[in-house]
Amino acid sequence: MSVTGVTKGVCGQPEVAKAMLRGGVSSLADSRMENIHRLQAAGIHTRYMLLRLPPLSGVEEVVGTIDVSVNSELSVVEALSQTACRRGMVHDVMLMVELGDLREGIPSDELLPFVRAAMQLPGIRIQGIGTNLACFGGVVPSTENMAQLVELVQALEELIGYRLEWISGMNSSGFDLLVAGKTPTRINHARIGEAILLGRETVHRRPWPGTFQDAFLLHAEILEVKRKPSLPVGARSEDAFGELPEFQDRGEMIRALLNVGREDVVIEGMTPLDSQVTILGASSGYLVVDVTRTDTSYGVGEELSFSLNYAALLRASTSEYVKNRPFHSGGQSTHQRYASV
Repeated sequence: MSVTGVTKGVCGQPEVAKAMLRGGVSSLADSRMENIHRLQAAGIHTRYMLLRLPPLSGVEEVVGTIDVSVNSELSVVEALSQTACRRGMVHDVMLMVELGDLREGIPSDELLPFVRAAMQLPGIRIQGIGTNLACFGGVVPSTENMAQLVELVQALEELIGYRLEWISGMNSSGFDLLVAGKTPTRINHARIGEAILLGRETVHRRPWPGTFQDAFLLHAEILEVKRKPSLPVGARSEDAFGELPEFQDRGEMIRALLNVGREDVVIEGMTPLDSQVTILGASSGYLVVDVTRTDTSYGVGEELSFSLNYAALLRASTSEYVKNRPFHSGGQSTHQRYASV
């Protein structure tokens, strides 16, 4: 099985892409053209896949930049064909099929008519077939839906008359099925992002054996440390985000204000490395934490560190206020994410 490393969780950060390639991925994929341009500008030469359906308005850029694009709309494939012919090129496409997760994909009963029409288009090569699971609807990869994918492959190959290069049925949610030996042998391609970046499979979010969960850390500076009540004082309305947060009466507490907020990261996806620190909430630019019971006496100017889940890492990566710095230690390269608002 070949693996395409997915860099969208870190917005195409070149250091991470290089680490993926050193680790053995055969190609790179991202959902944003801007990220792929960033990787190419950094001199990273490999095969690139556009992981999100191409916009009809962007087929010129896709054909000129991307080796393989995923597709589910015939009108877009027709536009890719016209562009590729005009450029004297052949563009590879992976057709995405719908197997229950209800995100992108051609309904299985419409696949063969779709392929018959696509076969008539010059400048296009159907390079593979894929499906997406456990992203939108949370549908778990199973022996049943993987067998359905293989059946579609067999019918498709009979129609087109050649063997497809990539049968892409696996992402970070498919690890349990794989190690149980229940993944059909025809499934020969995986698109892996979170499991590489955070060392977790994505069905139960369990750490995967032999991986690390601290490759990405967010460090935020303390701006204020004050003893304050645990309950707001006065009549209350909605907060800045239209919510009415609940507070528990814990008496007075020592509260630290940090220079990161909802504008920068998904607060619910942050876990303090100091287990005695409790996140109380956040506004757009501040994170409020309880440091009352910590063994460390935190002061203004010091930093607190947090591990991140995928949603938090993705948001931090897209925030222009979060500074990204690779950290190298002992010949091994890990990548830590620093907040500097």
